[in-house]
Amino acid sequence: MLAFLASALFVLIWSTGFIVARAVVPHGSPELVLAVRLALVTLVLGAAALCARQALPRGKRLALHLAAGAMLHGVYLTLSWWAVDHGMPAGIMALLGALQPLMVAVASVIFLHEHLPARAWTGLGVAIVGVGCVLAPAIERSGTGSIAILPAVAALLAIMGMAAGTLIQRGAIAGDGIAISGAVQNGGGALVAIAAALFMGEARWDNSAMLWVGLGWSVLGLSAAGLSLLVWLVRHQGPTRMSMLLLLVPPLAAVEAWLIFGEKLGPVQLGGFALALGGVLLGRSRGKPRAGDVVEPA
Repeated sequence: MLAFLASALFVLIWSTGFIVARAVVPHGSPELVLAVRLALVTLVLGAAALCARQALPRGKRLALHLAAGAMLHGVYLTLSWWAVDHGMPAGIMALLGALQPLMVAVASVIFLHEHLPARAWTGLGVAIVGVGCVLAPAIERSGTGSIAILPAVAALLAIMGMAAGTLIQRGAIAGDGIAISGAVQNGGGALVAIAAALFMGEARWDNSAMLWVGLGWSVLGLSAAGLSLLVWLVRHQGPTRMSMLLLLVPPLAAVEAWLIFGEKLGPVQLGGFALALGGVLLGRSRGKPRAGDVVEPA
């Protein structure tokens, strides 16, 4: 039950990232907003770790935490936001995000020597098709012919960065406390975002109420709560099963955009949502274990 509630809460929180980005980016340069967000999260989780008396990792483990944060928070967020800000349609960016679970699944088999049953691969494929159905109208409206090469490369590198950061969570750093792990990793992501902000040289910040509300939710909801849940799920369910949850994010974000912004949600999208949900449930289901299968704690 705890694993189910954590999974549902993670998907709900993570799906708001698309909504927050749409609301905040018009009021501040993406790199600057991300730099401020990740720096504040580092302070919040650092204070929580201090209260919980969680020791700061040292040596190789500290370097791994920083690398995971640089990939998962810094590279993924800065490159994906930059790509969208430079012409990559949000629908296509979200569809590319559906490749992340596939990357994680393949990498887990190659590098972590996991054995994934056929139902996991089948569920992954069904869910990706469902995500495509949900996003098809947005992609058709925006078109794909006008996408420049740099935003496309940045988008792919962003997804690869998130996959790499997710896999690192499963290694030697899995035994460290959630709060101190989040603090150090967000610190690593903040360094990337700060470097990107300095490189871009744009400091747009209109100080509007929408900007501060979006930033507050990004810090406390998306980063502090959402990323802590992500780390917990990777450690308790494995990178592949956790990554499959990300396939539910674009469909749920489409529903939220329909409720908040009045965007259209047609029969194809509703059918795609059902496919994505069914595929994720199939891929994460536990059949009868076979020899060589990885059995992970719930």
